[in-house]
Amino acid sequence: MELWNAVSSLTPSSSRFYDEMYEGSAVRPHYEKTQGVLSRMSFEERAARQRTMNRRLLEEGITFTLAQPDQPEALERTIPFDLVPRIIPSEEWETIESGVSQRVRALNAFLHDVHHDQHIFQDGLIPRRMIMGNRYFRTEMMRLRVPGGSYITASGIDLVRDDKGGYFVLEDNLRSPSGFSYLFKSRSIMTHDFPELYFSHAVRGIDRSLDAFRAALRGMAQTDKSDPVIALLTPGSYNSAYFEHAFLAQQMGLELVEGRDLVCRDHKIYIRGLGGLRKVDVLYRRIDDDYLDPLAFRPDSMLGVAGLMNAYRFGNVAIANAPGTGVADDKAIYTFVPDMIRYYLNETPILSNVPTYLMSRPEEREYALGRLEEMVVKETSLSGGYGMLIGPASTEWERERFAAKIREHPDNYIAQPTIRLSTAPVCLDGKLVSRHIDLRVFALMNGGRVHVLPGGLTRVAMKEGSLIVNSSQGGGCKDTWVLAR
Repeated sequence: MELWNAVSSLTPSSSRFYDEMYEGSAVRPHYEKTQGVLSRMSFEERAARQRTMNRRLLEEGITFTLAQPDQPEALERTIPFDLVPRIIPSEEWETIESGVSQRVRALNAFLHDVHHDQHIFQDGLIPRRMIMGNRYFRTEMMRLRVPGGSYITASGIDLVRDDKGGYFVLEDNLRSPSGFSYLFKSRSIMTHDFPELYFSHAVRGIDRSLDAFRAALRGMAQTDKSDPVIALLTPGSYNSAYFEHAFLAQQMGLELVEGRDLVCRDHKIYIRGLGGLRKVDVLYRRIDDDYLDPLAFRPDSMLGVAGLMNAYRFGNVAIANAPGTGVADDKAIYTFVPDMIRYYLNETPILSNVPTYLMSRPEEREYALGRLEEMVVKETSLSGGYGMLIGPASTEWERERFAAKIREHPDNYIAQPTIRLSTAPVCLDGKLVSRHIDLRVFALMNGGRVHVLPGGLTRVAMKEGSLIVNSSQGGGCKDTWVLAR
């Protein structure tokens, strides 16, 4: 990969990838102020500013637990944060916002359908076995009424740009998407530690999005109480995203609870406290379905609360996101989302999928197996950058191993052409170098309305040449600015 370095001033990229800041030798108009500010700073000034930001991350405890394959214990560290913002013009954002909202509405309609009348099977758009055999499909959710009709209260849709600058949806994250806190903390750091850059732009604010988040949870409460009790269920302080759980609970005024803090009585869920029991009206869960209720799912789970699903069935507690939402963010089901948009909404998809090959289809499987060195292969049920083969960076032995696994369990894999992810400048030791990025866009559903948070979280593959941006794999992040009109 070709990189560019700043010597005395920023210079344009000669990269074969789409560059967010430069178009050929010219600075893109929406980056001119940023380029001007950074080019006037010396290496030392940029490095010092970056150190200040990293120190703030550490002081505020903004951490992520990183599992290393060669380390017996997980490492807690700060997520690398970059001082160069990702900037999106307003007209570009309008397309993203409309496309994400459309996608979430279609996915929500799909989840309602597969748990009720299943018209999409009857009309032959998706094979029934792909849903019924899916590890995330929950028969316990069949015919259950979901509060407010929102299966997907909070979602994270991952977008990438190809070498021509077009946006594509890479993944849908619907179970318990992470990254909300880093979006808000990134903005806080930029306004506090780089105010001369931030306030030189007309950036759309994100402050009201936390209110929208709480309103979406509040709207699920099946009670007439003016102030329903909303709790965030966390696996505990050893979870990789515990900082986010604590941050969201504090910022939205939620009760932060673990399974041991809860008890089921008469098909109702209560928080144990010194003052007695308090009934929970809405539970925003950050644990997987398997661990929610040992009476309904995994009997060895110590993370959930026994009886939760019965309380849910009786309508005494709402759960966000609804159990069973994982069936809609399975990587094989992802291939059908454009069809869902046409089928449920009678609309043309605004955002396209990355071209995807289902290994369960013999002709697509043989096509992909013959070109593994060009493909990214993903295990359909995994996320976080795990269970992947990146063809161009793989060895012959790795490709042979994946080919054997695909032939043995074809339903478990998809393949996609390697996308030439766009690049953006990041500051390393005061120098500016290109790294690959993606964009996680967050959406909140409240009834039938979708609120898309302006900006989202830009994730950065901090290693030179890497295409893996996930925090769990060492990726970083940067603030994302949507410019106002």
